[in-house]
Amino acid sequence: MLKNDLVLRAARGEKTERIPVWLMRQAGRILPEYRATRSRAKNFIEFVKNPELACEVTIQPVDILGVDAAIIFSDILVIPEAMGLPYQMLEAKGPWFENTIKNKIDIDTLRIANENDLRYVMDAIKLTKQNLNNRVPLIGFAGAPWTIFAYMIEGSGSKTFSKAKQFLYTEPQLSHLLLEKITESTINYLKGQVKSGADMIQLFDSWAGVLAPDQFYEFSLKYMSRICDAIQPLVPVTVFAKDAHYAIEEISKIKCNTIGLDWTIDPSTARKLSNGKVLQGNADPCLLYADEKVILTETKKMLAAFGPLNYIANLGHGLYPDIDKEKVKFFVECIKSYKF
Repeated sequence: MLKNDLVLRAARGEKTERIPVWLMRQAGRILPEYRATRSRAKNFIEFVKNPELACEVTIQPVDILGVDAAIIFSDILVIPEAMGLPYQMLEAKGPWFENTIKNKIDIDTLRIANENDLRYVMDAIKLTKQNLNNRVPLIGFAGAPWTIFAYMIEGSGSKTFSKAKQFLYTEPQLSHLLLEKITESTINYLKGQVKSGADMIQLFDSWAGVLAPDQFYEFSLKYMSRICDAIQPLVPVTVFAKDAHYAIEEISKIKCNTIGLDWTIDPSTARKLSNGKVLQGNADPCLLYADEKVILTETKKMLAAFGPLNYIANLGHGLYPDIDKEKVKFFVECIKSYKF
């Protein structure tokens, strides 16, 4: 039995004694402890593939920031690598693929990944569960198929993902073929995470916002829905489709428990559109550059707007590396001490 199961109960729509909180990118460069652990690996890929180091940085925010859940330290791009498309993580530039998907031959070459292709993640989850000792839930995650597709076509990060979107327009059948392979791989991967001990799953559609609504429904939501159908009977699932405000009502119709929100949507609007689903979010990470008085005022405003029920407090996206960890701790404490 978990000693603190607030996040899980909230995700199931159950009443909680207080608002639970965890943060996207809580295991990251804001923590000196993370940077010290990271220095023990030759590079980022080696870091991700080391279960002991991944376990260590997964647990650090629980101890240091006091959050109500841990999220396994990994990367969304482990899926294309497991499918046969390796990537590098370049300092100050982000992910980079030497080879990209350009045609049907490239897609046919890819394999459908299974949990054994990602054994290091499963081992990290098992080790983390053991070391957490039932203190808080452990969240597993994956990138949504469209976001993974975007990197596999584009080859790197992008403001527009115009190459990936061009592929949707010019090669819709091949796009679906690739998305099918990514989706099957992701289902296998997430089932493995749950089997290894993940208590909850989050799908990150980080680049949902570059798609027009019709494209989002055809090339993104359809595949996230398939993943939710496979995983949600096992554990609660959160769908986070950044900047896809137009789709909240449609997202609420799929088999997810929680809808993650970025900071650019008003909580009351999200409540009206979400058909009673649990909501997660949605403070602007840049709020945490402010002084404590401003952080307290804005955090209280956010919590009051969401209300006490069907809610998990979080940011509207991940923590930025140069945010002061003391400000992050203060934000977490503001939430934990808030009373309606």
